[in-house]
Amino acid sequence: MKAIVFPGQGAQFPGMGKDLYEQNPKAKELFEKANEVLGFRITDVMFDGTAEQLKETKVTQPAIFLHSVMLAMTAEGFNPDMVAGHSLGEFSALVANGVLTFEDGLKLVSQRALAMQEACEINPSTMAAILGLADEKVEEICDSITGEIVVAANYNCPGQLVISGSNKGIEIACEKMKEAGAKRALPLPVGGAFHSPLMEPARQKLQDAILATQFSTPSCPVYQNVSTTAVTDVEEIKKNLIAQLTAPVKWTQSVQNMVADGATEFIECGPGKVLQGLVKKISPTVETASI
Repeated sequence: MKAIVFPGQGAQFPGMGKDLYEQNPKAKELFEKANEVLGFRITDVMFDGTAEQLKETKVTQPAIFLHSVMLAMTAEGFNPDMVAGHSLGEFSALVANGVLTFEDGLKLVSQRALAMQEACEINPSTMAAILGLADEKVEEICDSITGEIVVAANYNCPGQLVISGSNKGIEIACEKMKEAGAKRALPLPVGGAFHSPLMEPARQKLQDAILATQFSTPSCPVYQNVSTTAVTDVEEIKKNLIAQLTAPVKWTQSVQNMVADGATEFIECGPGKVLQGLVKKISPTVETASI
């Protein structure tokens, strides 16, 4: 069985999508539609902007979404048995399996990016990657820190967990992780504590936008970050999508469940190859490729 997976923030690179725009009339039409929907020429930033300009959240998230969705929409014989996306990638996955239209998906991603940006400005916060510690140990250390918010945010693969929280909380946690034997405890260059309670203002805004959007029955199950299991019920998809901003991304568990449900081939659809690497670490026997 074929699983198609979609990357999240951090996969962007200067020039992304330019070849698609130039070589595929359908992609060109969709890119121009995106410029119209967003109210600015995101294509200019994607094709000719610097890495720094691409890092701005209001650009990054729609750019990765567009690149991923365009690849899916222009690929020959695109018929996944199941889909999943890492964080932001979940929106790409929901367009790919017919739950959201291209336009609605883009609008939600844009609203999500702006809401997250605002939440970051309200609460200065950050994230850090913890390498070489068991998930349980990382969770235990996060729980032991009082007076600050620190939580496990991204379960990327065994031995690689990202934590999220207040600047002070992350600083304390990184020290404790190293003392506990972590190979690395590395603060990440991100603008805020994604997938933590500090994203609550963004979650509320996104909830209103999601509830006002038409969701359709999926063509195949989506394995969502919050639930990690196959979901086809539209109301449940919405509920998980709303919860996602303040809840952890359980990528390890999602991939394990996809494999248990019969996935033998994982195809990454979007910029970069980060997810292929993570999938191989979670389940070394599966085939991986990219579109």
